[in-house]
Amino acid sequence: MSVEKLNLLKKNRESIELGGGQKRIDKQHKSGKLTSRERLGLLFDENTFVEIDAFVKHRCTNFGMEKQEAPGEGVVCGYGKVDGRLVYAHAQDFTVLGGSLGEMHAKKIAKIMDLAIKMGAPVVGLNDSGGARIQEAVDALAGYGIIFYKNTIASGVIPQISAIMGPCAGGAVYSPALTDFIYMVDQTSQMFITGPQVIKTVTGEDVSAEELGGASTHNTTSGVAHFMADNDQDCIEQIRKLLSFLPSNNAEKAPIVECEDSPNIALDELNDIIPEGSNKAYDMKDVIYRIIDNGDLHEVQPHFAQNIITGFARINGESIGIIANQPNIMAGSLDINASDKAARFIRTCDAFNIPILSLVDVPGFLPGTGQEYGGIIRHGAKMLYAYSEATVPKVTLITRKAYGGSYLAMCSKDLGADIVLAWPTAEVAVMGPQGAANIIFKKDIKEASEPGKVRAEKIEEYTSEFATPYKAAERGFVDDVIEPSLTRIRLADAFDMLSSKRESRPFKKHGNIPL
Repeated sequence: MSVEKLNLLKKNRESIELGGGQKRIDKQHKSGKLTSRERLGLLFDENTFVEIDAFVKHRCTNFGMEKQEAPGEGVVCGYGKVDGRLVYAHAQDFTVLGGSLGEMHAKKIAKIMDLAIKMGAPVVGLNDSGGARIQEAVDALAGYGIIFYKNTIASGVIPQISAIMGPCAGGAVYSPALTDFIYMVDQTSQMFITGPQVIKTVTGEDVSAEELGGASTHNTTSGVAHFMADNDQDCIEQIRKLLSFLPSNNAEKAPIVECEDSPNIALDELNDIIPEGSNKAYDMKDVIYRIIDNGDLHEVQPHFAQNIITGFARINGESIGIIANQPNIMAGSLDINASDKAARFIRTCDAFNIPILSLVDVPGFLPGTGQEYGGIIRHGAKMLYAYSEATVPKVTLITRKAYGGSYLAMCSKDLGADIVLAWPTAEVAVMGPQGAANIIFKKDIKEASEPGKVRAEKIEEYTSEFATPYKAAERGFVDDVIEPSLTRIRLADAFDMLSSKRESRPFKKHGNIPL
């Protein structure tokens, strides 16, 4: 081969790798962001990234676009290894036409997604784009449509992770919304359907881009995002960690990690972790950190609906998903946002063969007109549906309160829990002792000469008889009442026993979850 041809190849590749040029790269750095190639360099194991479609060009001739160069079509696509496992990725290049999406830009992303589905490997999208390329009109819109379709087809087949590392507005937000997990970088990323200017024109509201769609907004208020990162480097590091808990596809299990933290040690401190007073709060994370490997909880949506905890951890080296009531927030009651958060996480775990551990201390669904008018019935039903639908191993541990419908909604035996364990402090009942006594003994209390004294006696009577785990255990709804110190040992044993679980369901196209 001639030297000239090799030199031409080298020159073309160098031009493409420079993206929009050094000035724009410098501007990207000045705004606190890395370039698309720098981000991919951090995501993949060293020297494993292989680029695909580097030489693709747009074919738009509108508005002078025939004279406009767009190296790489504004997106870098390819594959490589993350901790030795195959992963596909596409990273928008903001230095090239603001990372705007056109026809060929979209086709590059679609090709990567097709390969990821065929190979059964996760796909990571690093989003940093001004939106649709206006010059390409409907071709750009069609490009988004193709990506949305691919996202949907890939859903539940391979893990899809989106990182918002710059602007993401208009139709562009729906591709990340269709994926399994969304990361946002604080202060440098935004997501919104309509920007601040349009909102001010239409509604008169004056809001900044950060307030409207920044990382904090979507992690705490809307629940659109699952994780918030301090900067690009932190974001990539978090993605790599998340991937370690996930299988490559829905036909595999997550990697087993050698456990240095023995599961066969009694944890005496758990015996005293529940307060004496039934209405006193405690931090459920104190329980979680003690029963999982190395106290390593990778919490999902940690800033949203904090009355319920969701996250990935390991027990004896095996990935599990944890759904836990948080008595420290709203007494651990279930509301609209908590129900949505939990149901989504349950279905994610089930899709990717990740066993589920439910930790229960729930007084009920949150009362109030705001919840009823907001559709708590519909939203709460999502949890019931998700748990019932899930066929992965399901283990439930009741630490204290488990009342009424919320007890069922936290994966009771009736909703398909394979093993239900309870601490001696568990209270499994239709409702709390005070409410139950007021109803059951209403007549006795009303007719008594000292109603207050009788009421207190009846509450005590109900508590000792029914606000325990033993009635439920008598009926087989609780498999065993255990000493708290033995919890990690018993959970490790339960998940090990359930590792070969097989469960089939009636054929159907798909169920109709109450969305």
